[in-house]
Amino acid sequence: MFEIFKNIFFKEKRIDKNLETNIKYLEYIITQFINSQKRYEMLTGERYYRGIHDILFRKREIIGEGGRLQEVENLPNNKRIDNQYEKLVDQKINYLLGKPITFYTENKEYQKYLSQIFNSNFFRIIKILGEDSINNGIAWLYPHYDNNGDFLFRVFEPTEILPIWRDEAHTILEFVIRIFIVQEWTGNSLEDVEKVEVYGLNGIEKYGYKYGSLKYEGHEDYFTSDENGYNWEKIPFIPFKFNNLEKPLIKRVKTLQDGLNKIISTFENNLDEDPRRTILILKNYDGQNLGEFRKNLSQYGAVKVKGDGGVESLAIEINHENYTAMLKIFKDAIIENGRGFNAKDDRLGNNPNEMNIQSMYADIDLDAVGMETEFKVGLEKLLYFINIHLFNTRVGDFEKEKVDIIFNKDILVNEAQSIENCTKSIGILSDETIISQHPWVKDVKAEMARIKSQKEMLDYNGAFKGPGDPDVEE
Repeated sequence: MFEIFKNIFFKEKRIDKNLETNIKYLEYIITQFINSQKRYEMLTGERYYRGIHDILFRKREIIGEGGRLQEVENLPNNKRIDNQYEKLVDQKINYLLGKPITFYTENKEYQKYLSQIFNSNFFRIIKILGEDSINNGIAWLYPHYDNNGDFLFRVFEPTEILPIWRDEAHTILEFVIRIFIVQEWTGNSLEDVEKVEVYGLNGIEKYGYKYGSLKYEGHEDYFTSDENGYNWEKIPFIPFKFNNLEKPLIKRVKTLQDGLNKIISTFENNLDEDPRRTILILKNYDGQNLGEFRKNLSQYGAVKVKGDGGVESLAIEINHENYTAMLKIFKDAIIENGRGFNAKDDRLGNNPNEMNIQSMYADIDLDAVGMETEFKVGLEKLLYFINIHLFNTRVGDFEKEKVDIIFNKDILVNEAQSIENCTKSIGILSDETIISQHPWVKDVKAEMARIKSQKEMLDYNGAFKGPGDPDVEE
């Protein structure tokens, strides 16, 4: 299938000056990226989404001698996670990307092939890109051909990708560096080995990476045919950004999520420390040390004292209402700062109207609008590679065809009110517009075709009715 690549790709080696610079430059920017704050935030976003929060590494400490904190191991150290961050990410993904994206073009032939490419598997990939972009600020899609000549899409881990941009707005790629780990057999065991690949207009340069140093391992074209190598005229890395600043969601809510986890864990610690809520005052205790006293109290429920000795207690009350209030404050703050929505919002009770629903979704829509803009740019860049693929496979030349990209947001609606509004719009708006707004309709064109078929069938049946038959006007 690669026989006409020479018409649209180039085989000859082109000099890419940026990739010819000495290896020291590549080693430097790779080291900077690996140790950068930006990559740390990416790793943190991924870690928190998967439920590995800082609270899991918490230590119980007390004030020791000299006022210094010291770790103790004999106190309860609960590590509870209420993962509101994961909930925020899932809300945003399903709100914007939960329903398949509509790709519409007036060219029916083009539409047919786009429907084949943008199938259910592709929309699964889109949701993965959504998750990566929210957790990392940016996600990467790699269109390519496999060894069988099949046109495929691959998602790379954002923490592996170092883009070198040509402009400050981060719209044009100079080249892309991928740093990743593979397992290689050493003869006795499998070992993790770091690799580096540099993607440019001239293909892929491969390196080994060890202790911060690169060792050149060879060149590879993006695909080959009849032992000839071919490369795209654009670097096949497509960014899908969460926002134009490439700022991950975790930066907005991490401290709030940590605070929520801490409140829950501390509250459980206090419950587990039930005996410590009472300070015991000893008089003439007949024992050697406080450890023995605690042991006797726990084991026998009694202690031995001398003469007129005794044990008095000073109770410390835990105010549960304070914990409840703090939990609500943190959860509300996470929703507000993370721009999510509360599915248990009071506005959803008692048959909510559309204004209340829109108000509830106002914050999440802020992120969705920005994300939609960035994803449209990414999908338009993807269409370039798809059009090249369709031209190469002799399907047709669709480069100049316009494609409308429509995101179908998964928003809660009041069906009864929406249907009533559709009914009131008859005679004012076109049938197609009304049908597109009906909450029960998923495919407008298919529904229009069914209505037309139904009307033709009714007209057909009416043609055989006589003057005396019912439902026929005389």
